[in-house]
Amino acid sequence: VMTSRGVWSRVRERLQRFPELLASCGEQASVYGKCVASKTTGHGKLQKDACAKEFEMLMDCFTKAVSYLHL
Repeated sequence: VMTSRGVWSRVRERLQRFPELLASCGEQASVYGKCVASKTTGHGKLQKDACAKEFEMLMDCFTKAVSYLHL
């Protein structure tokens, strides 16, 4: 029988890995950030969906990172 202490211990261990997993998305975050910066340089107004492809890649990476936690 698993105690509540054991369950919370496992959850805590997984959550401690969360920053590391999100950090693995650094390349996607950089690509998205560069896209946003390039679209706002000069005129300063970002159009909707201007960086949708880059955003989708970043969200896909975040989703995969979160799925590794198996909470």
